[in-house]
Amino acid sequence: MTTRPEIALLYDMVSIASPSGREQEFAAYLAGAAERLGLRARLDDVGNLLAETGTGDGPTVLLLSHLDTVDDWIPARLLPDRVAGRGAVDAKGPLATMLLAAAARPDFPGRLVVAGAVEEEVPGSLGATHLRATLDRPDAVVIGEPTGWDGVVLGYKGILDLSYRVRCAATHPTNPVQKASEAAAAFWADLVAALGPEAAHTAFDRPAATLTRISGTLTEATLDAGVRLPPGFDTAGLLTRLRAAARGGEVEVLGHVPAARAGRRDPVVRALTAGIRRTGGTPRHLLKTATSDMNTLAEVWDVPMAAYGPGDSRLDHADDEHLPVDTFLRGIAVLTAALDELAYAPRPDRPEPAAAAPLGGQS
Repeated sequence: MTTRPEIALLYDMVSIASPSGREQEFAAYLAGAAERLGLRARLDDVGNLLAETGTGDGPTVLLLSHLDTVDDWIPARLLPDRVAGRGAVDAKGPLATMLLAAAARPDFPGRLVVAGAVEEEVPGSLGATHLRATLDRPDAVVIGEPTGWDGVVLGYKGILDLSYRVRCAATHPTNPVQKASEAAAAFWADLVAALGPEAAHTAFDRPAATLTRISGTLTEATLDAGVRLPPGFDTAGLLTRLRAAARGGEVEVLGHVPAARAGRRDPVVRALTAGIRRTGGTPRHLLKTATSDMNTLAEVWDVPMAAYGPGDSRLDHADDEHLPVDTFLRGIAVLTAALDELAYAPRPDRPEPAAAAPLGGQS
């Protein structure tokens, strides 16, 4: 049986391991694959993939997903109804969708730039931070993350990545003075208390914390935590409170980006909504309690922006990560239709073209 070229591309992408910090082989493969699709491709100074097409001076649309996966390899498998393996959902499926949709529109009356960013899965978001510093501001951005083929993500919580370190003098375990391991445990309790009883990972408008690592002895202890932040959260106030209660330890900020949220009338949201309807779906508008490169870009670029990509986000980092073939193909159709809508969207720094086509699909 002959495998469709779109599916073969996704399978090849999932077959190449690309954990954070080790994306080079995958990026090089993808640059070649983009060229074979008719895109102009290159790698930038930090290893991001940039692939471009388009013919005119109309809007510039940036399609940004990420190259890296978590460092927990699952071999790729090509099954009759799905592609399985690490990255199939998060986020090689969305990235493949972007490459194929852009390649289907070589006559786009502007610029389509597909970017595959490095190190999205670790604090700092090196790839997206470099892109926002080196690329001209685009007119619209689509973030490639799993939203379901009929879903559009309007916003993500922010994140504050913290590290706590403490040292204490050596003493007998029965001595009632503070031990380092006890100080670290108490710091975690203080962090949870500072967020309040309403903290929850299940709500977009509430903060929540995750203890990602803790280790310690009587004399030394370390703790890493990630705090998910709703819009408007007082991050400075939280840090002041935690440092005042640090019990002689040090609190280091490893990374911080605020929450990001678009409205339903955002041009990118409207274009993706129209694309879903044109493909036969009923659009779902979502808010995510995780964080993505949308947060990193929105911190600097005030442009229309939303997230889209085929795949079930509940399979992110899961042992059974997979992307159904029909979901993937529908995602390509949706994004291609959305690009047709965005081709005639007004640029933020220019008046609306006189012959602009209607965006449609408002909700």
